[in-house]
Amino acid sequence: MAETPEHDHLLTPGEVAEMFRVDPRTVTKWAKQGKIPFIWTPGGTRRYSEVVVRDLLGLQTSQS
Repeated sequence: MAETPEHDHLLTPGEVAEMFRVDPRTVTKWAKQGKIPFIWTPGGTRRYSEVVVRDLLGLQTSQS
């Protein structure tokens, strides 16, 4: 699991999957394998840092 800055937007597995053009189950598999960091929400679901995901994709993030 990873710590994310408070201002960072958190993505669902489906949103990450769309960005990588893979099935959401693949994102979950990557998370379990430690290939992509995630946090657990209080409800027990995984969320992914948009900053980290965009960095993995080599995309620029816009800082406000």
